[in-house]
Amino acid sequence: MANTGLPVSRLVDVQVDLSPQAAQGSDFNTLLILGSSGVIDTIERMRDYATIGEVANDFGTSAPEYLAAVLWFEQNPQPNKLFIGQWAKTATSGQLRGGSLTPTQQLITNFTAITAGAFAIKVDGASAVQVTGLNFSGASNLNGVASLISTALASKGASCVWDGTYDRFIITSLTTGAASAVDFLAAPASGTNIIELLQCSAADTPSGAYTVPGIAAETAVAAVSLFDLQFNSKWYALTILGAADADHLAVAAYIEAANPAHYYGVSTMSAGVTIAATTNDIASLLSAGNYSKTCVQYSSTNPYSVCSYLARILTTNWDANNSTITLMYKQEPGIVPETINSNQADSINGKNCNVFVTYQNSTAIIQYGKSSSGDYTDTIIGLDWLAGEIQNVVYNLLYTSTTKIPQTDVGNNQIATVIEAALYAAVNNGLLAPGQWNSAGFGQLKQGDFLRKGFYVYAPPISSQSQADREARKSVPFQVAAKLAGAVHTVDVIVNVNR
Repeated sequence: MANTGLPVSRLVDVQVDLSPQAAQGSDFNTLLILGSSGVIDTIERMRDYATIGEVANDFGTSAPEYLAAVLWFEQNPQPNKLFIGQWAKTATSGQLRGGSLTPTQQLITNFTAITAGAFAIKVDGASAVQVTGLNFSGASNLNGVASLISTALASKGASCVWDGTYDRFIITSLTTGAASAVDFLAAPASGTNIIELLQCSAADTPSGAYTVPGIAAETAVAAVSLFDLQFNSKWYALTILGAADADHLAVAAYIEAANPAHYYGVSTMSAGVTIAATTNDIASLLSAGNYSKTCVQYSSTNPYSVCSYLARILTTNWDANNSTITLMYKQEPGIVPETINSNQADSINGKNCNVFVTYQNSTAIIQYGKSSSGDYTDTIIGLDWLAGEIQNVVYNLLYTSTTKIPQTDVGNNQIATVIEAALYAAVNNGLLAPGQWNSAGFGQLKQGDFLRKGFYVYAPPISSQSQADREARKSVPFQVAAKLAGAVHTVDVIVNVNR
């Protein structure tokens, strides 16, 4: 090949350094419903849903998970994402979940040709046993095939069903607990081997086959801890179906301490909430605990009412202008409003509980929009979003820099600038607003000063930093003063009449 000359890079060398994509922050518009119906196994643990139809497809229309999800998707504006997770409230059974069968593999003719099907199976850790003589010639569909297999497995300590949603066979041990198990199927000693037909062998893991060990019953707080560790950045708010008061108290304590932040919603049908003298109802107990990351809603007719309450606040678009809301005066589609008297309303309010209630002008509204601590739900969730937003923008400043953020006043100014950007977003969405600062001051801010921007960011000069902190490559401490916009819930009007 002819020589074309020296490469230009000998004289002018150009390298392209592509900075990493910015990290995504937590999603503050998501709810996790923990239920115990068993549709989702303890290996998968959680599924996400975009529509109520998807929930109905998995759970049917009578399961608690579906009834709670209906309230979530009924809200206006409508949420577009929901997580449902499995809480092992009682001991679970070991399972073998087969791989998904393709449409061709699902043809019933593949099965009706089998008159002496067989496989070997291990249940609950015992030695393999033979299942033989499976005759599918009279089966009209895959449910019928599963029924025939289930009959043959009954004496072996297992059962079988066809899962039409995920196009697979599921074999389940008849026992529960940590010793409950079903291994992958193995080739039989005699008869027609059907383990590949069922997609239930160890070789079928590429098509989705897997085993699920049984587990002992877990407490609600143990389940929440697991979901927090495994999926914490995916979900923000939480409610648990079928939990006892002791469970709610334990979970509320966990959520209060959790990092990253979460918010917990509790539904109660206990009439004791409406009686001031009653102090052992769940609203009273959570209020006594002063939990700011937990809210309670009372409904005499619906055990999942808080799902609607949470759906209304969690549809907030934090990036939009003037988008923040208060829950007071909002609606709850699907919840029957309570007709209560003033004493009952005062009792509910005194316990920092919430209720969807009728008024004499033929309207129904949510009141009071509070967390169990008495802080307003919109404030707590808004501040969680703001903290997450500041954390994310500062992290991304450090993460996406192709060089470094220097330990200088210039570097500190870069950090202060992105913090201010997050605070401007909070002013834009209505969480913060200009107002008088009524707390102790810092930096140039004094008590009584007016925050014209709605916030103030202070970073001390780099010269004030200790040598130990500098050597540890720490920044100076940034301090932020932020003024909440608040919301009007009640109005007093005095009319003076002159005649």
